[in-house]
Amino acid sequence: MQCNTDNVVYMDNNATTRIAPEVVDAMMPFLTDCYGNPSSMHTFGGQVGHAIEQARSSVANLLGADANEIVFTSCGTESDSTAILSALQTYPEKRHIVTTRVEHPAVKSLCENLDNLTGHKHRVTWLKVEADGTLDMEQYKESLSDDTAIVSVMWANNETGVIFPVKEMAQIAKERGILFHTDGVQAVGKIPMNLRDTKIDFLSMSGHKLHAPKGVGVLYVAKGTPFIPFLNGGHQEHGRRGGTENVASIVGLGTACDLAAANMEEENTRVRALRDKLEQGLLSSVPKSLLNGNKENRLPNTSNISFEYVEGEAILLHMNQYNICASSGSACTSGSLEPSHVLRAMGVPFTAAHGSIRFSLSTYNTEEDVDFVVEKMPAIIANLREMSPFWEE
Repeated sequence: MQCNTDNVVYMDNNATTRIAPEVVDAMMPFLTDCYGNPSSMHTFGGQVGHAIEQARSSVANLLGADANEIVFTSCGTESDSTAILSALQTYPEKRHIVTTRVEHPAVKSLCENLDNLTGHKHRVTWLKVEADGTLDMEQYKESLSDDTAIVSVMWANNETGVIFPVKEMAQIAKERGILFHTDGVQAVGKIPMNLRDTKIDFLSMSGHKLHAPKGVGVLYVAKGTPFIPFLNGGHQEHGRRGGTENVASIVGLGTACDLAAANMEEENTRVRALRDKLEQGLLSSVPKSLLNGNKENRLPNTSNISFEYVEGEAILLHMNQYNICASSGSACTSGSLEPSHVLRAMGVPFTAAHGSIRFSLSTYNTEEDVDFVVEKMPAIIANLREMSPFWEE
């Protein structure tokens, strides 16, 4: 299959990223000649196992961790489930989970299921957020108890980019003898990390968010953290995750982590400047538009903007005519009439929550991309508002 990429302006990197050419090059030998099983005793398989360990070191370097704290998984969702379920099994006498109202469905859905399974008798505290998407830290402190098994709070929100104080929260949890997990899927590779200087027990990440392939992820398990595997089987991943390794994708993830470390400054300077230019251009040229989330404390690549009195799905369809790729902050793209749970938790007005668009950039974006979007969006919104029964000039 040949995908048409002509004139595509891609600003949906929080959904998935382009695989870097360097990553493809690193993967190719393990899709062709280097096909040995990394668990084999012979040299042909052993060299594949060595490549996995090199990738493990690259991931550890990006996270500021030790290589033996890195467990390869299939995705961020598996990593999230593994961390939370491991904590509940480790401390079966503890039935309480603390999380937030704005978590990714990978955590939100699992906690909802645990909360609703009466036989398990788990209970969940859902931390609220302020109007700018930041957490209520007093509620967090008050929520912890001797019955709390684990806290799971994302490092950065996937819709707004708002960064949470996970290092401070992990320290507070540790003082209470509570395990702390963070979904770092959106934050890894975009902001500097040094997990050695934190009390974080578990961190989840996903390869396809930082220019590696889909289908590979990582769970960081801090030294000394009690751990029960989610997938039992062979001795792979030092007995922490059974199943033959996805070698090519793991190698690709290692290369992607090396690239992310090298490009960190660019993410926080050039990409941030492009994001700010896009934001300023849209907010100044489109009336009744507003920025969702804390303006300062957020990822350098993410902007969530609401255009009042229009539907996000309709905006995306019109953007698609110009090959502009972004995401709706509304769940209408999944067939629901309800706006995003993140924006609802923030108290974004109903007239704005339905018309929110998330723009998420990468190092592959250019000034020309931003200029093109700023040029096209005002007319798109104006045309849709003319058809809206709720819009009055």
